[in-house]
Amino acid sequence: MNRRRIANPLLRFRLPAMLLAAVIVYGVVGYVLINHWSLIDSFYMTIITISTVGYGEVHPQGSVGRLFTSTLIVTGVGILLFGFGVFADILADNSLGIFRRQRQMERRLSDLRDHFIVCGYGRIGTEIVHEFEEHDVSFMIVERNDEPLDRLHKEEKLHVEGDAASEEILKQAGIERAKGLICAVDSDERAVYITLAARALNPKLYIIARAGYPESIRRLELAGADRVISPYRMAGHLMAELAVRPALVDVLDTLHHGESEIGLEELLVNPRTNAAGKTLTDAGLLDPSGAKLLAVRRRNGSLHVNPDGGLKLEEGDLVIALGSEQQLLATAARLN
Repeated sequence: MNRRRIANPLLRFRLPAMLLAAVIVYGVVGYVLINHWSLIDSFYMTIITISTVGYGEVHPQGSVGRLFTSTLIVTGVGILLFGFGVFADILADNSLGIFRRQRQMERRLSDLRDHFIVCGYGRIGTEIVHEFEEHDVSFMIVERNDEPLDRLHKEEKLHVEGDAASEEILKQAGIERAKGLICAVDSDERAVYITLAARALNPKLYIIARAGYPESIRRLELAGADRVISPYRMAGHLMAELAVRPALVDVLDTLHHGESEIGLEELLVNPRTNAAGKTLTDAGLLDPSGAKLLAVRRRNGSLHVNPDGGLKLEEGDLVIALGSEQQLLATAARLN
């Protein structure tokens, strides 16, 4: 259950409604027993009394009847005021609006397929989400800390509130239907627990984890992470590359972010892919009208750079291609 999940605000009216029903029964029974009126007359008199509409008495009453009516007025008006107070509270804290947005988010979450789960919306998680939005990648966020949650509420991004190490929370995030999980939390210990829970729930999930310390890399790999990223190591590597080969880094960055007509794309060979079991030539992937194939990476991690036409594609291979949008689309069409 989400930490800030709220129930339907209309359920707050259960107690006032029950009290109002009890007062109506009290009034009807009282008028029948005291004044010997019919049920219809007793019910009508009860309603006009507790609603204070100012109509006259249905029938003349004696002293006992008027005393009973006085108690009915005090009790009925008190309950109506209580109900109006509940209504005012709902309006004041915008419970209906929050509940409506919560239900909309739950519907959006239930419709997600092949999405990425981003665990942690700190500095790194925010950048990951920004990249996903730029590339139109489906994602949802799992977060438990107040400051990131406030930002998520303001930005109205799809998220689940809670600890990503909890199997219940991961199930709410749709881990059975997810394509991958990115663990961007700032604690290596929590990252290990999150990775273990995610791998247990979905053995085929592609998991990327952040490691704050070098010694945590091996632990995360043993927990089930497919790739482990050390931000400090990556930052140091990039700065060194910028110092030694700045032009190459600029070109690769331009290709990656789509700032030119030429782009890089990776295409996965899955069991439904037409090219699975065929050579690159037979699959038509070396056709000049398509993109240039830079490399093919096997599932075991082996890399075939500038592959020749005789290389046979296997399930799980990752094809790295370079070309224009039309060429990349043509290559993807031949592959799939």
